[in-house]
Amino acid sequence: MRIPRRSARSAPAGSPAPGSRRVRTDDGVDLHVEVDGTSDAPLTVLLTHGFTARLGEWDGQRAALRGRARLVLWDHRGHGRSARGDRRAATIDRTGRDLGEVLDATTPSGPVVLAGHSMGGMSVLALARRRPELFGTRVVGVLLLATSADGLVPDGVVGRLFGLARRLGLLTIHLAWLQLIAPLLERFRRRGTAPGRWYTRRHLFGRDDAEPALVREVQDMLEETPLPVTTAFYASVLDHDETAALEVLARVPVTVLVGTHDRLTPAAHSRRIAELVGPSAELVVVPGAGHTVNLTRPEAVNSAFLTLMDRVEQRLPRATG
Repeated sequence: MRIPRRSARSAPAGSPAPGSRRVRTDDGVDLHVEVDGTSDAPLTVLLTHGFTARLGEWDGQRAALRGRARLVLWDHRGHGRSARGDRRAATIDRTGRDLGEVLDATTPSGPVVLAGHSMGGMSVLALARRRPELFGTRVVGVLLLATSADGLVPDGVVGRLFGLARRLGLLTIHLAWLQLIAPLLERFRRRGTAPGRWYTRRHLFGRDDAEPALVREVQDMLEETPLPVTTAFYASVLDHDETAALEVLARVPVTVLVGTHDRLTPAAHSRRIAELVGPSAELVVVPGAGHTVNLTRPEAVNSAFLTLMDRVEQRLPRATG
């Protein structure tokens, strides 16, 4: 079983969902936010989506958690319904700051569980580095889904070549060139192509979870994000390092979940996160799943999420008293 077909590709065109609002950041960018679930629940869950996606990727978890918690979901700047902003602010550090501003604006009090997928998980770590005082007081639990604490640079020969390119300044030139030509590429871009579908299937799905209809839906969702936004964020996603923030997460229950066949953020990244967080972390590895594990294996993700909430609720008096 997977989420209903419409959930993964529900386009941002048309009227925003009930409970929608705008949060304006300190640099003037309007972020799209949706509030859902049980309004008087003792616990809020704040969900942050991944690179080039939008909050609709959480629809399977949204349905499972709606009766258990108050839910807050938002679109990263330049994604979904959120405004774009200056491309120089397209960094993991800035998305962590944005996450903090969404938290302050929507949930000024009460305990919160933060959940982040891919770039969303990186944003949670950036927030922990920027505002460690929130963790163990306001933030009482964390779910990190298919993410990395220290970038997506590969290991082995390719990783060494990447390091050499960085030292020679070639990486900076390459990324600047991508950002320069992105508006032109966007102008002539064709969405829904067979090559795009092949890339989506190969890099975002696992061994045996790539139902063709769902691959097309995920392709449609990811291709909504304009190429200038994609290229602006690419450098930070590729080469960030939030490892130092992991000791902050050790104050609260943490669940780290990844698929065995995740090509973008391989399972080794999640294992390292769980190891560095320490005893408060639980590692969940989903056999056969890929990077979009929340879409293709919602039962596994929802089960891990509800178990995390059980752990959090057992500690609530001590964490928020």
